[in-house]
Amino acid sequence: MFRKTFTAVALAALAVLGGCAAPSASSPPPVGHSLTPPAPETSVVLPKSKPVSLDIPKIDAHSTLVPLGLNADNTVQVPPVSTPLQAGWYEYSPTPGERGPAVVLGHVDGNKHEGIFFHLKEMAPGDQVSIKREDGSTARFEVTKVDQVPKDVFPSDAVYGDTPDAQLRLITCGGAFDRAAHNYEDNVIVYARLVADGH
Repeated sequence: MFRKTFTAVALAALAVLGGCAAPSASSPPPVGHSLTPPAPETSVVLPKSKPVSLDIPKIDAHSTLVPLGLNADNTVQVPPVSTPLQAGWYEYSPTPGERGPAVVLGHVDGNKHEGIFFHLKEMAPGDQVSIKREDGSTARFEVTKVDQVPKDVFPSDAVYGDTPDAQLRLITCGGAFDRAAHNYEDNVIVYARLVADGH
C-alpha cells in the first residue's frame, strides 16, 4: 500500500486571482483505507523515483515538474500564478509510476496568460501522458476518464484513494469564473493509468 500522508489533511481550496486554486478534498479517505483489491501480479509498477518533467502531446503541454507540499494552513501548494506554464507534482502522493495515484497540478491560466493546463478539458480516453523520472525512465500513461466537477463536491476518494496499479491524476480549474471569489467554480480532473515505462 502506498504512502498516504496526504490523506490525513483536508485539502482546502485557495482563491488565486486569475489562476487556479488547489482542489478541495473535504473528505479524503483515512490513512490505510483501501478502496480497491490488491494489485494483480501482472500490473506495471515502477520503483520510487521523483518526476522531472511532463509531456502531453494532445494539448501541446510540456513542463518541468516542481515539488508541491502543504502551506502553513494545510492547503496544497500550487505553482506560482506568475508562472502559469509551470506544473507541479504533489510530493505527498506516490511518484508517477509507483502504485497508487500520483497527483500533478497546474494552472488553467494566470497572470493574464494561458496556463499549462489551459486545454486539459480537451483530453479524452486513449490520449497519452509521459513523465520523465530522476532514474532516467519515462512513465507512460493512458487517459481513462476526464471529469469536470464542482469544487464543493470534489471526488476525494476517486482522486486520492488507493488503486491496485500505478495511476495519474492531472488537476486544474474549470467552469465559470466567480469574479467575487476570484476563482473558478469547478475542477477538471484527468484520470490515467500506467501502460509502459521506457529508458
